[in-house]
Amino acid sequence: MADFENIAKQFVEYYYKTFDNDRTQLAPLYGEDSMLTFEAAPHQGVASIVGKLQDLPFEQVQHQVSTLDAQPADATGAILVVVSGVLLVEAEQRPMSYTQTFHLKPKDGSYYVFNDIFRLVYPAA
Repeated sequence: MADFENIAKQFVEYYYKTFDNDRTQLAPLYGEDSMLTFEAAPHQGVASIVGKLQDLPFEQVQHQVSTLDAQPADATGAILVVVSGVLLVEAEQRPMSYTQTFHLKPKDGSYYVFNDIFRLVYPAA
């Protein structure tokens, strides 16, 4: 089996550690052709994506990953990564469930986020 699972795991660990410590440092993980859909709102390109992440209404956040699934996405070596987990925002003791999907594409010997879809998961009413 290819190394896609290890790449996905390393990417997710790095992404959330960076997000939780300094969201502005996520810019190199995206490209001008990247798209983030955050709670149904699309953002295209590095400036728009990082701007959205910086404008989120909290200073402190901690991601706790519960599941991580990865698959090869195409013949170029792209990887599809689906993550679920919980967020702890500020001093809030009530975790919020989320799911996030990354489509990683190879570029210059590494990977970048081509597609990123984030959703909070609310309990059924």
